[in-house]
Amino acid sequence: MIYSMTGYGKSVLQLPTKKVTIELKSLNSKNLDLNARMPSIYREKELAIRKVLADKLVRGKVDFSIYVEATAEDTSSQINTPVVKQYIAQLKEVVDGDTTELLKMAVRFPDALNTIREEIDENEWHTIEAEIRKAIDDLVDYRLNEGKVLEQDFNARIRSIEDILDQVIAMDPERVEGVRERLLKGVTELKEKYDENRFEQELVYYIEKFDITEEKVRLKNHLNYFAESMKSNESNGKKLGFISQEMGREINTIGSKSNYAPMQQLVVQMKDELEKIKEQLLNVL
Repeated sequence: MIYSMTGYGKSVLQLPTKKVTIELKSLNSKNLDLNARMPSIYREKELAIRKVLADKLVRGKVDFSIYVEATAEDTSSQINTPVVKQYIAQLKEVVDGDTTELLKMAVRFPDALNTIREEIDENEWHTIEAEIRKAIDDLVDYRLNEGKVLEQDFNARIRSIEDILDQVIAMDPERVEGVRERLLKGVTELKEKYDENRFEQELVYYIEKFDITEEKVRLKNHLNYFAESMKSNESNGKKLGFISQEMGREINTIGSKSNYAPMQQLVVQMKDELEKIKEQLLNVL
């Protein structure tokens, strides 16, 4: 099976005083590029979260976010009453204003609010951690479904290259005969006597130089290896990328050796299918 690097996962947790939303998005990347956004209270858990994400997601540009929305009276800030009263008294010496208006001004001044540092409730964190793992599982399932679509596309294009290769194989005798005829015609047009035995030797050498038997066999093997590799238990986009490079080398060599326009047209079709495979492989885990 193969996995896409594109994925999305989300989990929402309702706690007594807050709603916690965990969101994960991933796109393709050569390595793991992880960006984590979370409230400061959970920062001490970031390294542990990163390790879980790295183990489960392996590769990709991953955005991980925790959003917290208070749903009950739960505040970490308290009014510093003595300081606010002192501000109001000082303001009254400057302006003669309504107490309510002065209070609005006073609470904006420094130290008007005392911020109490929140501590993580470990029981609450265990619940949140379970939701994080659930969001990761959602993203992995998304990647798997995307991977199935990619696999279908790869299989279709591999079959297309195989079909075109079969046409190349069927056309090869015609190509060789065409090469022979062109050489013979060229020699005949010289209107000079020539050694037929030497000509045959040179012809055999020339044809062997442009023989594509090995390339056809290797390309067939690479196509089979690519299809088999997609069935492995682990997704390995880099391995499939290496195989596609080898396929490209054989196709290019067939094209350079063919010296026959109809066969070169088939080579162009194979290159086109392979290029589409390579584009999609950039998104395979």
